[in-house]
Amino acid sequence: MESERLESHLLNKQEEEAPSFTSGLLLSTSVVVAGSFCYGCAMSYSSPAQSKIMEELGLSVADYSFFTSVMTLGGMTTAAFSGKISALVGRRQTMWISDVCCIFGWLAVAFAHDIILLNIGRLFLGFGVGLISYVVPVYIAEITPKTFRGGFSYSNQLLQCLGISLMFFTGNFFHWRTLALLSAIPSAFQVICLFFIPESPRWLAMYGQDQELEVSLKKLRGENSDILKEAAEIRETVEISRKESQSGIRDLFHIGNAHSLIIGLGLMLLQQFCGSAAISAYAARIFDKAGFPSDIGTTILAVILIPQSIVVMLTVDRWGRRPLLMISSIGMCICSFFIGLSYYLQKNGEFQKLCSVMLIVGLVGYVSSFGIGLGGLPWVIMSEIFPVNVKITAGSLVTMSNWFFNWIIIYSFNFMIQWSASGTYFIFSGVSLVTIVFIWTLVPETKGRTLEEIQTSLVRLS
Repeated sequence: MESERLESHLLNKQEEEAPSFTSGLLLSTSVVVAGSFCYGCAMSYSSPAQSKIMEELGLSVADYSFFTSVMTLGGMTTAAFSGKISALVGRRQTMWISDVCCIFGWLAVAFAHDIILLNIGRLFLGFGVGLISYVVPVYIAEITPKTFRGGFSYSNQLLQCLGISLMFFTGNFFHWRTLALLSAIPSAFQVICLFFIPESPRWLAMYGQDQELEVSLKKLRGENSDILKEAAEIRETVEISRKESQSGIRDLFHIGNAHSLIIGLGLMLLQQFCGSAAISAYAARIFDKAGFPSDIGTTILAVILIPQSIVVMLTVDRWGRRPLLMISSIGMCICSFFIGLSYYLQKNGEFQKLCSVMLIVGLVGYVSSFGIGLGGLPWVIMSEIFPVNVKITAGSLVTMSNWFFNWIIIYSFNFMIQWSASGTYFIFSGVSLVTIVFIWTLVPETKGRTLEEIQTSLVRLS
């Protein structure tokens, strides 16, 4: 079988040269994660803006819940086609499309004077970040050598956290309209800088653009590097994928891809149902409901997000994906339980001072735990596990499912909190416990392996 021949070839290769860390690789990654920064801003914008928007535009809780969640509907829509779009026009062109959507969306929010334009702007933000959530991790995985692919891929999460932190921090000082205008800057920056980075080598190989493939690898690996061996491996992998099947929805559900599909969908479902999106979107309200000053609380969250993301980015290729995911899930399980317990004790009028301490410690611990693993690593793994012949369909399906699960949590969270604040976080704690079991039993370690090695091993396990 062709896939067995490829695996044998990959696993029995003689000692190979490790591609070096280059300025071209750093520049390309820095440019594309500007989209991730915009994604983070869009995710958390609704938290600091909530009280002022509701007051100035006269919105109800239901109105604001829809405004917050409509972005996920937009994200889900473009996520369904993100793989096809990026395959048709390329990774760079897809990012340009996302930038146009994001810039329009932020401008519409900034100049909105009624709920209609506000929701239209938020919807277009969803269109933009829906494309970003697929194409950025895929592009980074496709341009980065295995020796530091994890760290570079995690820069996607780092910039998301930076965007979230910026919203939490600056939201205490800027009007919500000014905040929206500032948030459009990263997309405008990316529009210009995309002209200076190469297209993904694997995308070029898919379309038989051999000369452009080698030019792209030269820019990424350095002008003096020998890229012929890597170029040949990329061409061989793409060719074998073509021979085994044509890309399509039926190929995605082929038995050989079952393991990868379960991992991708499972991680996205559990990531969202642990409640992470709700904390990003409604952090200020969570603090207010617990009687803790929201400006202080969100500032604390803003301060802790960046250092822990940097630590993970620098260590993920040393420690591996599975250990970080396990630590992350265990921490979220414990911290969600303590948040729920603090709400429960507060409701019963017991240990009021202790409740405030438990809440802030629980939230800080939750955000830190989420950031070191479950925040960014599902996207890293998603970009690694699917072979080229189903990556378009699989990536779109997994990304769309993430947005769908995100919408469920964000839209329902306000109503869940009204039902029972403590019960909501006890549920999140239970989901985190399920996540621990899922990772332990099903998620493989991908550290230090090429994309081709990962994908052929998963096909054999299915």
